[in-house]
Formats: sequence, C-alpha cells, structure tokens
Amino acid sequence: MIEEGDRETADALAALQLPPFLEVVVVPPGQPRTKPRALNVGLAMARGRYLVVYDAEDVPDPGQLRDAVAMFAAAEPDVACLQARLVIDNIDDSHLTRFFTVEYGALFDVVNPALPRFDLPMPLGGTSNHLRVDVLRGLGGWDPWNVTEDADLSIRLAMAGHRIGDLPSSTQEEAPSTVGAWMGQRTRWMKGLAQVTITHSRRPIRNLGRLGPTRLFGAAALIFGALASAIVYPIFTGLVVLAIAAGDIMGGDSLADTVATASAFILLCAGLLAMTVPGFVAIRRRRWGWRLWPYAALMPFYYLLVSLAAWRSLWELARDPDRWNKTEHGLARTSRAETGPSGPRPRP
Repeated sequence: MIEEGDRETADALAALQLPPFLEVVVVPPGQPRTKPRALNVGLAMARGRYLVVYDAEDVPDPGQLRDAVAMFAAAEPDVACLQARLVIDNIDDSHLTRFFTVEYGALFDVVNPALPRFDLPMPLGGTSNHLRVDVLRGLGGWDPWNVTEDADLSIRLAMAGHRIGDLPSSTQEEAPSTVGAWMGQRTRWMKGLAQVTITHSRRPIRNLGRLGPTRLFGAAALIFGALASAIVYPIFTGLVVLAIAAGDIMGGDSLADTVATASAFILLCAGLLAMTVPGFVAIRRRRWGWRLWPYAALMPFYYLLVSLAAWRSLWELARDPDRWNKTEHGLARTSRAETGPSGPRPRP
C-alpha cells in the first residue's frame, strides 16, 4: 500500500522484480493521510479469511504465516487476532536502539505472553497483527483518525468480546537511531494513547458491563496507565528523591507523614523494578548475552525520554491532534537479520 503522489516509493517498487503474489495498491487521495486509512483500503480488497499487517521494513520469520494459520485453527473462536513478537533488527546502530531493543523485548517477550494467561487485553504492536477478516470488517476496520490505530483496535476487539493471542514468532523491525526520529515516533504513540483513552472512556458503565472489572482495569492500566505513569514519573521521582535527601523517609513530622513518604518510596522502588526486571528476563530468554545488561539496568533513565515524549504529546494533542509524525526507515547501519558468527554486521 503506497500513497498517491509518493513517486519515490512507486519508482523504487517499479525497479524491482516483485513476485506474482504481490500487488502494489495506490491509496487514492483523501484525508487523513494515515496508515489506518491505507489499511482500510487494503481491508476492502482483502479476499482471504485472514489478514496480516506488515510494515515495509519488516523481516518476519519465514514460517510466520503458517504458524498463524495453525494457531488460529487450534484457538477458540473468540481469538480474533494474533500478535507476533517484534524484535529490533538494527540493535547496534546506537545506544538508543539498544535501549529500544530491551524495551521491545520486555513488552513482546515478557509482558504480552503473560496477559492472555490472565485473560487480560493485550496491546497490539503496529505490525505483525494477524486478524480474522470477518471480525475486522464487523468492527468497521481501523479508525483512520487515530494515530495509534493498533492500540485503538486492541480496545475495540476486547469491547466486542474478542481476544488477542500471543504468536511466538518473531518479526525483525528497524528502530529509529537518533533522538529526533525517536521523539517524533514516541510522541505520536503517546498522543494516540491519549486519543484512545478519551474515545473509550465516554461510557464507563457500558465498558464495565462488556469487559468486567478485571479486564477493564487491565485495559485502563495498559492504555491510560502507560500515558499517566510516563507523565508523572519524573515529578514523582523528584519528590521522593527530595524527601530522601531531607531525611523524611523514617523521620517525618508525624506518623502519617512518615507512612506516606515511606509508601511513596516503596512505590518508586516497585516502579524501578518494573522498568528493569522484564528487560533482564527478555535478555535471558533471547540469549542476547551480557552486553545488553547495562541497558536493562539503565532503563529508568531511558524512561525519562519517554516521559518527555508524553508531555510533548499532550501539547501536540491540543495543537495538532491529527498530525502523524512519520518515521523514516531504511537508515539502519547494522542488522540482526544479517548476523554472522561474529555478531551483527554493518549493512552494505
């Protein structure tokens, strides 16, 4: 799927000898010019029982489509979507891509596989979503105005009584290697979480009836909680650090003050463990070795960048809610998919 007027991509595709099962579809002009609008054009043309979303730079496992079909065949009928595990390909491009690798590992190799076991909604990634076409059409496809269409679809699937399953198959993906590119992408993601929160919190009683208290709390924690925690993280951390420096943890003016400050300190420690431990678990499961351990340990500093993106997203939500910060790809200098015996090697 390419946009009308994107001559650069059209010329690049025309120069390739594409296999006969691939078809280039030009999305007609219109608004908004977003990924979900293009996906809806593709959905209208879909002829199969299942549909999968791949970004152009993705490198999925060769057997992923067969794995997905086999898993759908064995799954309960209410499983409408399977999310494959996204893995950063260009890990050695920069320190930022290494942090991104640990973050994705924690989400897709640790957190997401656990959520279906507790019957909790799973947040979709923007790619490697395998979907039942009839269910997706019944939901009206994607929301073309939401800048994180994957998060929105996750909630709408759950609200309609469907479940998302974890597909233990990897898709290599390129991460932005510069702070500027990363900030634009993450600002869009955070703004999308705010949009999803606003859209799906208008009828809380209906939501409670459809999801039940446990699943509703899980959905709120995954969407609103991710945004809210990023916003308050530096403020909360700063206040606790100031309290420690002032000696208020165990010596407040009253018992209530001491208990409140100690509770905040315990909560901060729990949050820091939540930022770091899943990363260490992901590194172990992927057998990435010790070289990423420092990045897992330093994830609390990385999340300060996430917090900055969250604050930036609120400003953009007020000023330009429909703005889509597109992430430029094809800039990777290293590739895990092309790894040799000596580790990731530079791209030619």
